[in-house]
Amino acid sequence: MSVLPLVFTSGWASGINAYAVVLLLGIFGATGLTDEVPESLQRTDVLIVAGVLFLCEAVADKIPYVDSVWDSVHTVVRPVAGAVVAALLAGQSGSIPELAAGAVGGTTALLSHFVKAGTRMAINTSPEPFSNIAMSTAEDLGVAGIITFALFNPEVAAIIAAVLLLLGLVILVVLARSIRRFLRRRAQRREERRLAATEARRVPPY
Repeated sequence: MSVLPLVFTSGWASGINAYAVVLLLGIFGATGLTDEVPESLQRTDVLIVAGVLFLCEAVADKIPYVDSVWDSVHTVVRPVAGAVVAALLAGQSGSIPELAAGAVGGTTALLSHFVKAGTRMAINTSPEPFSNIAMSTAEDLGVAGIITFALFNPEVAAIIAAVLLLLGLVILVVLARSIRRFLRRRAQRREERRLAATEARRVPPY
């Protein structure tokens, strides 16, 4: 059976929460629920690191503006993680070349990451924190649900992931104005901090 649907779905999920994907796949493989997961993802040290980083993301991802900084840092991390997980899954099954799987997983992860990061920028234009918490929780549950579903129904899960990715890209285009407003506001705050620091250096101590 081709592992491509699982590769695509894991790539989409990695763009949202790469640590959750590694953690879930590792746990499912280690507990014997599936034989699709390579042993390298089932190692205890990998599971511990993924678990700690998942907890860090779970906290940072729910704090306004901190989530956008976290997303910026993970612009490289998530696509790379998606590509690595995809290549490992392909190597486990042997049904498609690892390089091709890595390209699919990495590209899908990058697109879903842009959707996640852009949506958060739009949400951060609102002053209240509850929308961040709700969105982050929904994303975590979504990743857990679709990765679990993909291990047993990979084709259907891949279709769901593709639809969600397409909808996310459409929403991102719709929210473009809010995202630009967020970026201008962040640039303005950065400039204000720079000017304040410059002014503080000019004022002689008493």
